Amino acid sequence: MWLNRNPEEILRTILGGMASTELTSGARTLIPFRRLAAATAFATFALIVVGGIVRVSESGLGCGPAGSGLEGWPLCTGRVVPSVGGATLVEFTHRVLAGLVAVLVVLLAWQAFRNLRDRPWLVRGSAFTVVLVLIQAGLGGLTVEHNLHATLVAVHLGIAMILLALLLGMYRAAHPGPQPEAGRASAGLRATAAIAAFLVLATIVVGGYVAGTEGEGTADKPSGGAHTACGTDFPTCGDELLPYGRDSMVDAQLTHRVLMFAASVSVLAMLALALMRGIRGWPAITAGGLVLLQVLLGALNIWLGKHAGLIIGHLTLGTLVWAVVVWAGITYTRFPGPERSGAPPRPA
Repeated sequence: MWLNRNPEEILRTILGGMASTELTSGARTLIPFRRLAAATAFATFALIVVGGIVRVSESGLGCGPAGSGLEGWPLCTGRVVPSVGGATLVEFTHRVLAGLVAVLVVLLAWQAFRNLRDRPWLVRGSAFTVVLVLIQAGLGGLTVEHNLHATLVAVHLGIAMILLALLLGMYRAAHPGPQPEAGRASAGLRATAAIAAFLVLATIVVGGYVAGTEGEGTADKPSGGAHTACGTDFPTCGDELLPYGRDSMVDAQLTHRVLMFAASVSVLAMLALALMRGIRGWPAITAGGLVLLQVLLGALNIWLGKHAGLIIGHLTLGTLVWAVVVWAGITYTRFPGPERSGAPPRPA
């Protein structure tokens, strides 16, 4: 049954069947845009997950070693379509999916400029997605050229998360129906949702840096990176709770943990405020449950050592937490309707 449904219908089901609307002439112009935004959001989510698989499988240099120039990126082993297998197959799959996202983003911007000029938020937002994809393409090449440097890995992941959030925002802004949650949300709830989103994003970015440090160290003191900096200790690190200053790997691991706990508290605070305002929709409740599950999964990653399945699951669930927290914040925000020519000016 799911195979016969388009991406917009699937997303609407997952997102709680957001307010079905009558197909007015204005709504009809939004339907293709919303469908494309839904498909692009799904593809972006998949791209992030596949990026995690690339990292865990150590396939980031599957198209060529660092310093290979154009033969390693944008080409793959010097070819447009390489002989795929092993690490090359994983990395090339990631690049093909990135190309699909780029095409979808360009089509989204084209639709907005062609049909939705009366909704400048959508026009500007879709144009910004194109800019983000171009930046991502350049960062992808730099990351390969600089041997998967941890900072570049983290920034690359962070921009992907921002792209996903922007796509979700445009999907919601293109919804012509009522916005009851936005009407009940207080300024405090909206601020808490924004803080929660920022902390979740910061946690993910630092987590990307932690993953990118694997293999760093010296010949006489090899290192598994920040992931194993505290061994199998959690929530402590050795005999201390926050032993900052031991070395950079420990500091990175501790910063990830501190941000994780801060993000969890802020998400739960958002849930409490939403319930106090009588907003019992699924986003805040789901975000609260997912963030607790993510803390548990993070602990298992430490306690059980480095396990590929747990690491990929941690990234996937973290991305889902980010998407749900962003969606919660979006539902608490009132988006403007279309601009109408000849409308009376707003009072000063």
